[in-house]
Amino acid sequence: MEFFGISLPGLLSQLLLGLVNGSFYAILSLGLAVIFGLLNVINFAHGALFMMGAVITWMAMNYFGINYWVMLVVAPLVVGVFGVLIERLLLRWIYKLDHLYGLLLTLGLTLLIEGVFRSVYGVSGLGYDTPDLLSGGTNLGFMFLPNYRAWVVVASISVCLATWFVIEKTKLGAYLRAGTENPRLVEAFGVNVPVMVTLTYAFGAALAAFAGVLSAPVYQVSPLMGQNMIIVVFAVVVIGGMGSIMGSILTGLGLGVIEGFTKVFYPEASSTVVFVIMVIVLLIRPAGLFGKEN
Repeated sequence: MEFFGISLPGLLSQLLLGLVNGSFYAILSLGLAVIFGLLNVINFAHGALFMMGAVITWMAMNYFGINYWVMLVVAPLVVGVFGVLIERLLLRWIYKLDHLYGLLLTLGLTLLIEGVFRSVYGVSGLGYDTPDLLSGGTNLGFMFLPNYRAWVVVASISVCLATWFVIEKTKLGAYLRAGTENPRLVEAFGVNVPVMVTLTYAFGAALAAFAGVLSAPVYQVSPLMGQNMIIVVFAVVVIGGMGSIMGSILTGLGLGVIEGFTKVFYPEASSTVVFVIMVIVLLIRPAGLFGKEN
């Protein structure tokens, strides 16, 4: 069976590839949306934190023999602690300043982090094997489904939806949202707002690291891998609406699928389709698809 001259297995494999890329877009843009929506900081260092999650996972396996499943928990915790240091030592001094200061600060931090890892590992990719439990694939009859790629989609969507539920539907999420709008009122209820803000940034950093661990067996682990991802992720956040949690999730998944199909029908445009969509959306709806108009 063919569609527009493309075989069904080929079309579905591109759909799966789009979903995998979209899963990374979703979870990374979610972390950006959480940080911007609750802290009002444009965190350009998110790509570097994503890279740290992947490189730390590679280091743990090659230096200490720590397996992938342990690092799914350990790497986000390590990068989350690093996020605490970033927020405590750097970001808290610029919250009341223009967004440009946060962008420049996190951009400089990105260059510093990438420079450190690049000086040790260079720019060539580092291989990371797929976990034995998820190696191979499943024959669905009409296509061969790689087990690891299916796991990436399921794990990413599960984490994204759990994060959305906590922020939008729980008392903790209500405190987080209120703390950004009226911190003095929230402190009157006995909530330590500065600590809450620090932990929010740490959580966003941990989300980036979790995506990095998931990506290690899919992409080449490299100190520059965050650069290749963060520009697209920023476009996803802008299209979905800055600070919109569900907007980031849906837009990330949707754009990943669109990008996958574009590679089938018009490969030359696959690297630019996201930015074309961003321009169109901003012309029609400057706040993004799910953002709130002022």
